[in-house]
Amino acid sequence: MADRDKDAEGGAGDELTPEARAAILRLLDEIRTLRDALAASNRRIAYLETVADEDPLTPAVNRRAFLRELERAAAVSERYNLPNSVVYIDIDGFKAVNDRFGHAAGDEVLTAVARTLVDNVRASDIVGRLGGDEFGVILARADAEQAAEKADILTALIAAIRIEREGVPVPFSATAGVFTMDPGTGAADALAAADRAMYERKAARQREKG
Repeated sequence: MADRDKDAEGGAGDELTPEARAAILRLLDEIRTLRDALAASNRRIAYLETVADEDPLTPAVNRRAFLRELERAAAVSERYNLPNSVVYIDIDGFKAVNDRFGHAAGDEVLTAVARTLVDNVRASDIVGRLGGDEFGVILARADAEQAAEKADILTALIAAIRIEREGVPVPFSATAGVFTMDPGTGAADALAAADRAMYERKAARQREKG
């Protein structure tokens, strides 16, 4: 009996006062508010990161985001001895498109090219607009042969795009250069090598035309 009375007294002493209960409720409300604010902040950060990576005109990522992903690809090649390739694509005849059909037509060409590239690579690959009429594609775990084959497919798809202005076809095509990264190859060197390969191929075509 004495023990029960003691337990009862202890239980009564453990009960919260109205002031303490109100303080706890206020604290819980503050925690919920902070949690909601943190979630909103995280959503905002994720949105800003996405916007910061987007090219303002096309569905490709911008140059900054592309170079960041190329650095990661170079690190993977270095660490795991895996091939990663970069394709450098230049739109042929783009200046003539702007001069003859106007910049709106040029923007349509850029958007169509970027959409074609994005729609015809794997989810693990990255398409970026490097500036003006130049695009890059990072082909994850693609060796030199696979990358060259993919580059030919992509340029053929670009050549097949049909855009018209008042019933007149807008002519353009694309030239691609490919470089496959070896362990130790930096991102900047890989991109520069792909760029050189693209210009060499463009020059070879000009020589063939005479």
